[in-house]
Amino acid sequence: MKKLKVLQQLTDAGVVAVLRADSPEEVAEMSRRAIKGGIKAIEITMTVPFALRAIEQLSKEYSSSVSPDADNFAIIGVGTVLDPETARAAILAGAEYVVSPALNPDTIKLCNRYAIPVLPGTMTIHEIQTALELGVDIVKLFPGNLYSPSVIPSIKGPLPQANVMPTGGVSLDNLKDWIKAGAVAVGIGSDLTKDAVKTGDFSLIEKKAAAYIAAYREAKGL
Repeated sequence: MKKLKVLQQLTDAGVVAVLRADSPEEVAEMSRRAIKGGIKAIEITMTVPFALRAIEQLSKEYSSSVSPDADNFAIIGVGTVLDPETARAAILAGAEYVVSPALNPDTIKLCNRYAIPVLPGTMTIHEIQTALELGVDIVKLFPGNLYSPSVIPSIKGPLPQANVMPTGGVSLDNLKDWIKAGAVAVGIGSDLTKDAVKTGDFSLIEKKAAAYIAAYREAKGL
């Protein structure tokens, strides 16, 4: 049941903050700023040095057991997972969902074993079909900047049951197009944090997060 709850929370959140930084402390602060701005789904990438420390800390601070309307609610996931060993370590640290840049069947099987949502990166119909056959509920379209939003209706022609989350290349300018095309959610990467990293002003992440949530709600007619 927890897996179903997390999947519902992910799709309700609509926007996933994909966060990279030079330290666990920095990525944790980025996460807090994004959550304050309204983004309730956080993906800490394993390219962050000692990323598991940040996942463990954030999973203690934010709990999906509380109401999604609460200020201290967020779902903390892990990204850039290349293998099942990394997935298991992140799950033990508190990650509630696992995201990978590519389709690794062993990682998917590991996540299914522990009833953890897994979002593998896919680029082709064959990869998406394979993911579905392995029991994946949401596939990540990655890199999204290689496509236009019109790719989603094309995918859903033969695979109407596929839930697609584009990541990479999603911006405030095209978020509405992706949602209208049928994206179940979107992943936001460097666009959320680049100004803050450049200036050292992390309050900019909160402001940009709020802008993304406003754009998402407008696209959904909420």
